[in-house]
Amino acid sequence: MSTASLTRRSAAQQRALKLFVVLQRCASAVSGNVEANANIGDLSETEFGILEALYHKGPLLLGDVQKKILLSSGGVTYAIDRLAEKGLVERRECASDRRARYAALTARGSALMDDVFPSHASAIEQVMATLTAREQDQAIALLRKLGLGAASN
Repeated sequence: MSTASLTRRSAAQQRALKLFVVLQRCASAVSGNVEANANIGDLSETEFGILEALYHKGPLLLGDVQKKILLSSGGVTYAIDRLAEKGLVERRECASDRRARYAALTARGSALMDDVFPSHASAIEQVMATLTAREQDQAIALLRKLGLGAASN
């Protein structure tokens, strides 16, 4: 990119581009650090994300799982199938809609999360400790505002 094309950008556009790059690099570095320091066994990130959602939210409709972990419906179905084969998740009927299915942790899945989630949470706490508690609260508020604004456009 030439210097002339950079100077044609407004200060607001340059700042927005820089923020975007910084956010992307930050997310990548934080995720990489957490992955390296949390023991999630032979689970993929997607599988762990599903287990984590079910662990904290309880049984969820497959569509709700899809929204929580940002996967396609086919991707959720495939991941749920893999977790069911491992005995970690089961499908349950929905009493109010025969077409809908819930995903729920099995006793084995719940026991696994009881075992691995504390180290995952500690890894996240450790990487976030770079910021003070006040800075973390500010980051939460600002990133939530940015995310909601982006979602509404």
